[in-house]
Amino acid sequence: MHIDIPPPGEARTILPGLRWLRFPLPFAPHHVNVWLLDDGEGWTAIDAGVANDETRGNWQAALTGEAFGNRRLTGLLITHFHPDHAGLMGWLSAGHGVTPMMTRIEWLQARSLWFDTGEEMLEHQAEFARIAGAPEDYCTFLRQRGALYVRSVSLLPRAFTCIADGDVLRIGGREWRVITGQGHAPDMACLYCAEEKVLIAADQILPRISPYVGLHAGEPMADPLGAFLSSLGRYRDLPEDTLVLPSHGEPFRPLHGRLDALDAHHAERLAALEDACRAPATAHTLLPSLFRRPLDQGSLGFGIGETLAHLRRLEAMGRVERLPGADGVIVWRRK
Repeated sequence: MHIDIPPPGEARTILPGLRWLRFPLPFAPHHVNVWLLDDGEGWTAIDAGVANDETRGNWQAALTGEAFGNRRLTGLLITHFHPDHAGLMGWLSAGHGVTPMMTRIEWLQARSLWFDTGEEMLEHQAEFARIAGAPEDYCTFLRQRGALYVRSVSLLPRAFTCIADGDVLRIGGREWRVITGQGHAPDMACLYCAEEKVLIAADQILPRISPYVGLHAGEPMADPLGAFLSSLGRYRDLPEDTLVLPSHGEPFRPLHGRLDALDAHHAERLAALEDACRAPATAHTLLPSLFRRPLDQGSLGFGIGETLAHLRRLEAMGRVERLPGADGVIVWRRK
């Protein structure tokens, strides 16, 4: 299915009562898709974009132009806590008198990160990087960079409406079933309409790349890649010809082929990383087994997080083991 990409502030119609907005981002992947669902009196928006003046301007153009067709914003659903999705949640909520819908874990994660900006948090992140083998200059960079989340997210609302996996939302005469996904985010909400065979897939299923799946300092013993791969199975029961509406990239089919590709991609990366662990190595040392090009300081944290997520998956599968050193730095070795 090919539909021309909408310019910022304009919309493209996917189906009657379903429209596509796209807003630029100041970081990769450089855009985010927002979906509008006709709910009778107005439009329910799926996601809000990042909090910056450019996105606010694009929202104003959409709200006052043909995208909304002289109708108002009457609902808001945020798929997950990341800034490119939740950044303007508070701004839209306050400006239009709507209470955002969100899974409880994603809501609490957003609230937690927005208020966690002190030096203790920065030191905790730096120590997490250090024991992963990152060089000291990168740890210093983390301490000096400051808290990122609050820079890209407007003041959050104090109330939300909780949604959960399996809930059925009736929006504009259509039923949308909530299917949650894990790994990229702790409890991301996707929406499936059986009547139209349409899946609003958020970041769970992207057309060309795998979403970022990384281990983070707040839950260092988690298995996010295991959670991601397991939750992909929830979408296997949907029809193969489901139209997938991702948060990044363009609408696509087929669904099952993309699920197969994501499984194969991570299986290949796990095998490469396991092979690289023939000799004990830190997560930082192992980066080249997953990333072809050197990572700059701005992206090194994502690289370490993703490498650690794959190492934790291998550890949970019994294929590698961790060996903490006297200085706390962890090396990994194949069993």
